[in-house]
Amino acid sequence: MEQKSEQQRVHFIAIGGAVMHNLAIILKKKGLIVTGSDDEIFEPSKSRLAEYGLLPGRAGWTPNIITSDIDFIILGMHARKDNPELVKALKMGIRIYSYPEYIYEMTRNKKRAVVSGSHGKTTITAMIMHTLNYHNYRLDYLIGAQVEGLDNMVGLSDDSSVAIIEGDEYFSSALDPTPKFHHYKPHIALISGIAWDHINVYPEYEKYIEQFHTFIQKIEDKGILIYYEGDDKLRDIVKNVKNDINIISYFAHPFINEGGIVNLLYRNKKIPLRIFGEHNMQNLNGARLVCNQLGIEDSQFYEAIKTFKGASKRLQLIKSNDNTSIYIDFAHSPSKLEATVKAVKNHFPDRALVACIELHTYSSLNKNYIGNYKGTMDLADIAIVYFNPETLIHKRLEMLSKKDVKDAFGLKRLKVFIDPQRLSEELTSMDWRNKNLLLMSSGDFSGIDISALTNRIINP
Repeated sequence: MEQKSEQQRVHFIAIGGAVMHNLAIILKKKGLIVTGSDDEIFEPSKSRLAEYGLLPGRAGWTPNIITSDIDFIILGMHARKDNPELVKALKMGIRIYSYPEYIYEMTRNKKRAVVSGSHGKTTITAMIMHTLNYHNYRLDYLIGAQVEGLDNMVGLSDDSSVAIIEGDEYFSSALDPTPKFHHYKPHIALISGIAWDHINVYPEYEKYIEQFHTFIQKIEDKGILIYYEGDDKLRDIVKNVKNDINIISYFAHPFINEGGIVNLLYRNKKIPLRIFGEHNMQNLNGARLVCNQLGIEDSQFYEAIKTFKGASKRLQLIKSNDNTSIYIDFAHSPSKLEATVKAVKNHFPDRALVACIELHTYSSLNKNYIGNYKGTMDLADIAIVYFNPETLIHKRLEMLSKKDVKDAFGLKRLKVFIDPQRLSEELTSMDWRNKNLLLMSSGDFSGIDISALTNRIINP
């Protein structure tokens, strides 16, 4: 799709989403006239949209804003089929994109590397981007978290030849049930592993698996598929690939933990890292192979990765003192939870681990799915689960009891909270000498002030 002029006009329906508001900012910077609407916008989207003059003047939908001078519309996942702005745009015949469709249109003449999988894709994408930026490569990108050194989660430029895209399997929009990662048609594809997720979209496990079969079929001719060989299901899928593509497998990169410092082992050398966890050594090795395909030699990759600190809320250290380190992580699915708990416990074997997860997603709160969490917190010395019953009501799910959650996790010593105040009191009343805290959620613990809570723990 070719831009007509700097006066091209785009309207975002549901502009407040994480990727949507970042894309809106980028397009305004590129000279387009950008407007948007949403019925609810939260931080940090609200402040960032306001900073760029893009915050809608009122909450809600305004069909009158849809006029014939709009060149195209980008439709967010939050908007429903009966959205009044969308209904009017369809009647008027205005071109409508989901954001994955638009990202593809903007990168269709570039080499696309797409990172997919049920876990690790944000970190792997961040590692690739960090390495390329370190060596001054120009690139387009789409990533699902903030990365140090970049003020936006989306980057589109006229002079780059490469696009690095984090591709997930959730649907694209109310009009487009296509999984997002099916739109990107990669030249280089990475799959980090497969663990059933998004039960609201894929209520059957086999239907979920099918999306990865299709993703592989979307790889461009003579493209590259890189996959984690330690995943049994993924290994079975790859055996049946008939595309004209090259296939490369990987395991975790060899490493050693010495006194709390993780070193990669490479040609009799030790390369110190700022990250830890076996799952991150898997992520790192996958990122290295993608970078190789983009012309980055191993020596260049190792030079860059030494300075990588991680992506936002991916095992992010938020506070520490001599006795305690507090980490926050986006982990919410069983595979992510288990890997993150294991990483912190193994990295600090001499400290007790307090692990606390908020069940917040449709899958994690679903009685037909929650049994998948069995055994995921067994390594934690103190295991805590929090969920808000109002979230189940909002998602129209069958109510869970504390006993349901304990039975699902299969851990008798599990502590379950449904009141954020009681959870805060539990955490702040503990003796934190020689203990670490790991907070995991894709939500916000019902508005708990995490900064104030962790300050009380670190500075009692």
